[in-house]
Formats: sequence, C-alpha cells, structure tokens
Amino acid sequence: MASEKVAWITGCSRGLGRAMARGLAARGWLVAGLARSAGAVRAVAGELGEGHFFASVDVVEENEVEAFCLAAGREIGAPDLLLNNAAIINEPAPLWEVSSEEFGQVVDVNIKGVVNVLRHAVPVMIERGQGVVVNFSSGWGRSTSPEVAPYCATKWA
Repeated sequence: MASEKVAWITGCSRGLGRAMARGLAARGWLVAGLARSAGAVRAVAGELGEGHFFASVDVVEENEVEAFCLAAGREIGAPDLLLNNAAIINEPAPLWEVSSEEFGQVVDVNIKGVVNVLRHAVPVMIERGQGVVVNFSSGWGRSTSPEVAPYCATKWA
C-alpha cells in the first residue's frame, strides 16, 4: 500500500459523490468507492484509472458493506477520510401518499445505510488510530419541503 491519503466514498457514482471521487483522485488520493449501480461504478472506476478500488454495493445490505470494507482495507488501506454520501429521495408527494415501501427505502438507505458503513469502517479506522468521518446531510435536513418529508426527516437524523 502506498503512502497516499485514502478516502472511502459511498454513493460515488454520480453527483456529489462522483465529484468528490474525481477531485480527491486528481489531488493524489486513493479512492475506494461504492454505489448500487454496477455500470455506474465501472464508469467511475474507468475514469479514475488504476490504483483505486470500486465495488457495486447496496449500503442497506450489511453483508455487502462488510465485504466492501474488508476488501477496500486490503486493497488500498484504511480510510483517512470516510465520506458517507449515499442517499435517495422519495418521489415528490404529500406524506400520506408516499407508499410504505418507498418510505422504508428512504429510511433504510439514508439512515441504516450510514450506520452499516460506520459499523464496519470505523473499527478499521480505530485500529489504524486515525481518520475523519463525514456524514452528509442536506439543507432539507434543517428545514422542510412538504412533498419530500421522508427525505427531510432522514437527513435530519
């Protein structure tokens, strides 16, 4: 393993996660990234090139998260920076019209997914004796929007 700084990024395949992966890699960091879409993960991995580690992982599935953390630690090392960025938003609708299934998916990804990653990444950081964790929220976590109440609630959590 090299002496470069290491970042682990959830939700690395698009938006802010992809931008952070690009930016950190451009600054010489090694990046371990995960996202649900295998095709999108391959695209980011291809863009960043050799030396990084990427995998298709659903943060809701604890066994997938655990396997990712073990493999990322083995392949590029413990994170100096853990960026919990993965999140989903519900389709805009009044709360009473959001299905139980959709509500559950938002809660599972935006809250349980963060905890799953922390559960398996933080011990690696503790063993190493260093690292910084950033769990992303949203402006909607501090305010409200009537049609995305589940998202707002989970981003406050």
